[in-house]
Amino acid sequence: MKKKFSNAWISSKQPRKQRKFRANAPLHTRHKFLSAHLSKELRKKHGKRSFPLRKGDEVLVMRGSFRKKKAKIASVDLKRSRITLENIQRAKKDGTKVGVFFSPSSLQILTLNLEDKKRISSLERAGKKSQRIKEENKNASKQSTGN
Repeated sequence: MKKKFSNAWISSKQPRKQRKFRANAPLHTRHKFLSAHLSKELRKKHGKRSFPLRKGDEVLVMRGSFRKKKAKIASVDLKRSRITLENIQRAKKDGTKVGVFFSPSSLQILTLNLEDKKRISSLERAGKKSQRIKEENKNASKQSTGN
């Protein structure tokens, strides 16, 4: 694998190359790494399984000591692939409160922050794509049963 980051890189099983790919990725690509699963209602509505997290989204913690807690995303750290949630904090030894970092894989999106037009359009694109795939599957099943 070359030193520079390449989108054309075909994945490798080697952990060192996986780590290098993630470490050298530009920020616009890292945003896609910070995706979480959508809730069942959102999955049906938008026709998409997962979506990148953004500040303002409401999430449910699925793993860890804060499991089953609902909170809004306070900050997204692309550089270190970490997410902090509002009102979920841990007390340090000196008594100060610090936000707890979460991995996006341990979160589930309950409500999306749809203030951005680009985000809405990407959800619509995903919905159209899933509808087209469903229609193609229906047509294929009709043809196979008809013959």
